[in-house]
Amino acid sequence: MQSENRLFDDFVKVLNGAAGTFAGMGREAEANFRERVREWVGGMDMVSRDEFEAVKAIAVAAREENEALKRRIEALEGGAAPRKPAAKKSSGEPPKPKREPSGRGD
Repeated sequence: MQSENRLFDDFVKVLNGAAGTFAGMGREAEANFRERVREWVGGMDMVSRDEFEAVKAIAVAAREENEALKRRIEALEGGAAPRKPAAKKSSGEPPKPKREPSGRGD
């Protein structure tokens, strides 16, 4: 009976060693994958979150300033009468074609 337990103990040790090896391989593969992704993303023209937030704040400020300037222009133009281009008055009839002299004595 002792030999069966010993065989079983050896088998468990082998399985534990294999499990540890596979776990180590998995961690190494994950670390390698993460490093490759970092290299790939690093080569792209991407901005950091801080840079994005800074540009976003600048855009919001510019938009607010633009709206304020629009309101100011509207207030200034509101005091003056809006200018409309002079429209040609039409009698509602189509224009008459001009007759050219035919040289026949018409």
